[in-house]
Amino acid sequence: MANSGVEGRDCFTSKFGIICAAAGSAIGLGNIWRFPYVVGDSGGGAFLLIYLGFILLLGIPVMLSEFIIGRRGQRNALGSFKKLAPGKQWYLVGVMGIVAAFMILAFYSTIAGWTLHYVTQSIADSFAGKTSGEINQLFDSFHTRSFLPLIWQLIFMAMTAWIILSGVKRGIEKYAKVLMPFLVLMLIIMAVRSITLEGATEGLLFLFRPDFSAVDSGVILAALGQAFFSLSIGMGALITYGSYIKKHNNLGNISVEVSIADTLIAILAGVAIFPAVFAFGLAPDEGPGLIFTVLPNIFQQMPGGYFFSIIFFVLLAIAALTSSISILEVVVAYLTEELNITRHKATLMAAIAAAFVGAFCTLSFGVLKDVTISELHIFGLLDFTASNLLLPLGGLLIVIFVGWYMKPSDIKDEISNSGTLKVRLFNVLMFILKFIAPIAIAIVLFDSLGIIRVN
Repeated sequence: MANSGVEGRDCFTSKFGIICAAAGSAIGLGNIWRFPYVVGDSGGGAFLLIYLGFILLLGIPVMLSEFIIGRRGQRNALGSFKKLAPGKQWYLVGVMGIVAAFMILAFYSTIAGWTLHYVTQSIADSFAGKTSGEINQLFDSFHTRSFLPLIWQLIFMAMTAWIILSGVKRGIEKYAKVLMPFLVLMLIIMAVRSITLEGATEGLLFLFRPDFSAVDSGVILAALGQAFFSLSIGMGALITYGSYIKKHNNLGNISVEVSIADTLIAILAGVAIFPAVFAFGLAPDEGPGLIFTVLPNIFQQMPGGYFFSIIFFVLLAIAALTSSISILEVVVAYLTEELNITRHKATLMAAIAAAFVGAFCTLSFGVLKDVTISELHIFGLLDFTASNLLLPLGGLLIVIFVGWYMKPSDIKDEISNSGTLKVRLFNVLMFILKFIAPIAIAIVLFDSLGIIRVN
């Protein structure tokens, strides 16, 4: 095998760049926005331990599977399946991933636009002197409007497209190597400030002291779902990024390191948020509004809150951006490699199309709030279809493809870099991919669709 993959194909140039890009794909609003309130809803420390167990047992093997498909196929999410299973229908898994990526980018850009707005609001010190009710009103009046949320959504999509236009090496990798360390630094600053607040100890105990009396099947399922979805599994992003990883890089180590980075960021977000929540006597299970309503209330009460409010919403925007570039790349890679469209045109086409659909998602909180399908507004419909159907189904088919369709010798060849690396626990990996991962993902899928109820 050639060391650089397909000749002339744009690739990541360093392991650090790979880690930053792949971790940036996995680390997004799910870690900093969703993870804390899921922990809060699910009892804190016990949920965290179960979540870590699922990351180790299932998250890493499934992530490795996507990298294997991408690097072995050396193509986009659809093209890799076509190359590895010629004449078979497996390419439809790639189609699902691309469709899921497009849908996610459309509604994700809505929330990401909100983060940009809150950066400007923090800089303008708009939360100063406001009561909790007034801060809630600020959020309600903003996200239900038509014009301003659309503008922020378009700005966010333009930022995403700008990075993708430059390619893998000079765009994705270059910016990821700057944005990811900056994100970690800001999150550490936030965490240090949070734990030095008076009364912060209760928040740390909530996060790290397990209370197994709170554990039921619903908590276990929530941890399992969070483990899969927080790693960007099932949408083609890791397959696409895997195709840009050179043949001499160790896929096993990369999968472990990306998963560790993703998990540490999520835990850091919890350390930054829960001590502050408890220090100011607020409830940890505030739900999705925790970020946009509860935290601004905390910031304007704490010493130095103006500075830390800016830091927090900037890091939230960066987390959204590092994820969105990986999602857009899924669509762009497909357009360039399968339809032979230039990268410039493909990026503009994909970004404009996603922004157009995303506009309806944004407006579904305002003028289109009464437009529903199966009792879901447009944002909710795309979110449900991608998150509850396409991602788990895609993840399920991916592990079945690697576990049951691909030759074990090809899998081992890819993991060992053609025999140059020792492969430990290969039989354990194959057992997980053949049996444990499909069953676990199927449970998540069937529960999310209401076919079964385990809680």
